[in-house]
Amino acid sequence: MRKIVLWILLAGMFIASSCLKGKSDNSNTCSYDPCNTKAPDSQVVKLAKYLSDSNITAQKHCSGLYYTIISEGTGSAPTPCSAVAVNYTGTYTSGQQFDKSTAPAVFSLLSVIQGWTNGVPLIKKGGKIKLYVPPALGYGNNDYNGIPGNSILVFDIELLDFQ
Repeated sequence: MRKIVLWILLAGMFIASSCLKGKSDNSNTCSYDPCNTKAPDSQVVKLAKYLSDSNITAQKHCSGLYYTIISEGTGSAPTPCSAVAVNYTGTYTSGQQFDKSTAPAVFSLLSVIQGWTNGVPLIKKGGKIKLYVPPALGYGNNDYNGIPGNSILVFDIELLDFQ
């Protein structure tokens, strides 16, 4: 039953995502470029210093996002225009948790922060990734649902499925 509900949610998100930004008119191709929007150098330098000071090894994405692939997963990977089902935990660099999925979260990657839109497609179904998101690819300089503006965000994400 849980699998059926998950597929229904994924189908709904897939339909909804076709109406979102990044789709060209009358086309089934995704036109989102993950390297088009980049975090300011000052934020990338601050994030790199945090990683270095914390002895964390991570790869830098062209957008300024840093990531560590925990497990790659198998099969194909989603695109930035995919609808995904994930388990995740969000923390600050202090380790304090600010969010966690209690059931699979289902949404279009074009409807979330750019750090996720850029980072989740780096893994395949069943994969796990840790994203280190500079503020410009997160919630920027504005407070959002209790998350202070200019926060570097850390996400542990498991990609359960996508469409």
